Amino acid sequence: MKKLSARRRHPLAAVVVLLLALAATGGLYAAFAPAGKAQADETAQSLAIEEGKKLYSVGCASCHGTGGQGTTDGPSLVGVGSAAVDFQVGTGRMPAQQPGAQVPKKKVIYSQAEIDQLAAYIASLGAGPVTPTDKQVDPAGADVANGGELFRTNCAQCHNFTGKGGALTEGKYAPDLEGVSPKHIYEAMQTGPQSMPSFPDTTMPEQEKKDIIAYIESVNGDETESPGGLALGGLGPVSEGLFAWIFGLGALVAVAVWVAAHTAKAKKS
Repeated sequence: MKKLSARRRHPLAAVVVLLLALAATGGLYAAFAPAGKAQADETAQSLAIEEGKKLYSVGCASCHGTGGQGTTDGPSLVGVGSAAVDFQVGTGRMPAQQPGAQVPKKKVIYSQAEIDQLAAYIASLGAGPVTPTDKQVDPAGADVANGGELFRTNCAQCHNFTGKGGALTEGKYAPDLEGVSPKHIYEAMQTGPQSMPSFPDTTMPEQEKKDIIAYIESVNGDETESPGGLALGGLGPVSEGLFAWIFGLGALVAVAVWVAAHTAKAKKS
C-alpha cells in the first residue's frame, strides 16, 4: 500500500503538463509562423515578377530590350526602380504612343495591379527608387510655407510659381501639375523623368517632398483664390503684360476714338 501511494501523482501534475504543452505549442508557432509568412510573401513577389515579365514582353520589350537593357528606341531600365515604372505607366506616358522630344501624358492602359507587377519585374533587374507608401505622400500636417519656398527654389524655373507648367528647349516642356496625384509628384521628384532633375532623399528628405506636395495642392486647390483677380494661367509678368498691352492699350485707343468723334460732332453743331 505504501508503494502504491508513493507512485500516486500530484493533483496539479495534469495542469502543469497542459501548461507545458501550450507553451511548447506557442514556441513552435513563434518559431515557424514568421518563416511561413516570409515564404508566402516571397512566393507572392515571385508570382508578381513572373506576371510582370509577361506584361513587359508584350508591351515594353520592343523598345527597351528583352531584358530591360535598352535599345536605340528606348533607354535601359536596369536600376530605375519601381517608382519610375509606377510614374511612367501610371500616368499613361508609357508605353509611348510615338517617339518625340517628350512623351506626353495620356490615358492609362494598365490596371494598378498590372502596373505593380510591371514595377516588381523592373525592380528585380536592379535596385532603384521604390514606389512610396500612402503615408510617405500624405501631405497632412506638412509645412505649406516651407514647401512654397522649396518649390520656388527648385521647381518654379520650369513649372512656374504655381505649377502651371512652361515651355523648355528643343520642343520639351514642364507639364502642368494641377490635378496630379501626390504619389506621382513624389515619384517624379524621386526619379527625375525626362528633362526633370531627380531629388533623392539624400538631396531632398521625405518631409520636404511632402511640404512641396502640400504647397502644390494649396495653390491649385478648388478653394484657392487669386488675390489679383484673373490668374491668367499663373504664368507671370509675360502673360499679364501681354494682356495689358492688347486689352488695356486697345481700350485706350477705343476711348480716344470715341472722344475724338464726339468732339468733332460738338464742333459741327
